[in-house]
Amino acid sequence: MADATNDTGGAEPPEPLLPDDSVLDLSEYLAMQRAIGNETRFQVLRTLARNGDLSASQLAEVLDIETNTLHYHLDTLVDVGLVWNRKRSAPDRDGLYSYYRVSSLGEAMLDHGVEALLRREWAFADRYA
Repeated sequence: MADATNDTGGAEPPEPLLPDDSVLDLSEYLAMQRAIGNETRFQVLRTLARNGDLSASQLAEVLDIETNTLHYHLDTLVDVGLVWNRKRSAPDRDGLYSYYRVSSLGEAMLDHGVEALLRREWAFADRYA
């Protein structure tokens, strides 16, 4: 009699997710996914993607959130590589030194992640309206 605990029913392990020479490992990609899974961080990323470089004060005003809260979320997005913080050596005309910009990874997460699902939702609604 065959041991039922060892019977996979023909199931096989999935193919490797990443090539051996991948720049990032799976834990880094999952950290990005966790970061964008927060609604505030998702809105920060979308706002930067739509508007380009913005200072923290500009972002706080556009999103109507406290700057301390915003900085916490910006730090998380920068840490996982979805947003870049660009510091200038001299202030601009508004006296600002630091700007945030969505990274190419951040754009890809938006384009192929949640926003892709949202676009499908709109297409479904249009098709059956």
